[in-house]
Amino acid sequence: MTIWQIDFYRRPLQDEVGSALWELLICDRSRSLTHSAFCPQSEASPHWIVCQLLIAAGSYNHLPDLIQVFRPQSLGLIEATGKQLGIPVEATRRTYALKQWLQERAKQYPSMEGYSGEAYAPLAIEKPPPIPLPEKFWGERWRFATLSAGDLQETFTERLVPIREMPEFLLPINLGIPSTVAVPGVVIDGGKRSMQIARWIQESHPVSLNYISGTPDGLVLETGLNDRWVVATFADEEVSAAAQMYEGRLLLSKKLHFLLVQPDDSGMTYSGFWLLGAED
Repeated sequence: MTIWQIDFYRRPLQDEVGSALWELLICDRSRSLTHSAFCPQSEASPHWIVCQLLIAAGSYNHLPDLIQVFRPQSLGLIEATGKQLGIPVEATRRTYALKQWLQERAKQYPSMEGYSGEAYAPLAIEKPPPIPLPEKFWGERWRFATLSAGDLQETFTERLVPIREMPEFLLPINLGIPSTVAVPGVVIDGGKRSMQIARWIQESHPVSLNYISGTPDGLVLETGLNDRWVVATFADEEVSAAAQMYEGRLLLSKKLHFLLVQPDDSGMTYSGFWLLGAED
């Protein structure tokens, strides 16, 4: 499958009449394909993007099978573009090649003609405050857990798990994580709602599960492009200590962690398992 990652958004640049410039960046996951173009804000439209995609396709003799977009503000325009070309569009934060290119491009803008001088954070996306998880998706219990990097892949590829997401790029061996490193995670015992909870998590496209220190402390599940859900809150000192240990282990696991949903703690059946990674 040919996948192109695309960003289309305003840059800290202006044209000769002072209008803001938008930039389109297109790359594949290896950045062997790259294409960039600027347009005035007044011309930013799906039609303009379609023309640029066709130009890129002409250089590389093909259009993509899938387009990935990470920026919420760009999603509507790119979806309209994809519809015109018959190409599906996936909203995902996991556009690592594109984000690396964006950070490199941001360093070049100050030397470009028309630089506005404004502070510019290429990956900045305003996140809404987290909202409580709907009660119907609460589990009966939850806890922190660990699995050695060596056991993690073997355990969950060989067991029957109805919903399982283990992307190749997040496998410990591909991240260069030693087999003895303890990978942290969270286990939810969902009881009779276990499959319902697992399906909701899968449909929400989980990204990471973060410990948030506060009064009380909490666990926040990041999903989709910028959705945030309060999975649990706690003030118990033992749980807070376990949360801090979870945070510390993330440093050793290169922020690789997991989320497991199961009916109970018997270890006999699982409903869903996800490998999660670092936020950019």
